[in-house]
Amino acid sequence: MPLTPEQTQELHATVERRRAALRTEIGHDLDKVRSDRLEDLAGASPDAGDESVASLISDLDQADTSRDLSELRGLDVARERIADGSYGTCIECGGDIGFERLRANPAAERCIRCQTQYERTHASPSGSTL
Repeated sequence: MPLTPEQTQELHATVERRRAALRTEIGHDLDKVRSDRLEDLAGASPDAGDESVASLISDLDQADTSRDLSELRGLDVARERIADGSYGTCIECGGDIGFERLRANPAAERCIRCQTQYERTHASPSGSTL
């Protein structure tokens, strides 16, 4: 069942709120990355263990920012789809994406069936990637 105008309006508001929150969070994350220096994280004369912990903290901060940027890009695509009237339509099969699914993930581009298939065919191999 296609989205009603009220559902689309609710989801659009959700997308806009989440975008604003992400933009704020990304701004804070980038400020933190810029201000955190190795000396601040590891101490004035770090040993190898201190440096590795500082490096791990930096990597985690960058991963958080990367994840947030990816989510923001997905929400930008959702905004475009809302504007062109294709929001709520699966990009694979053309079927409807359920309202509850879109409430849980406003950037969803696929119905559950197609997303499941997509994840099966595009999953990373099991086991360690190191």
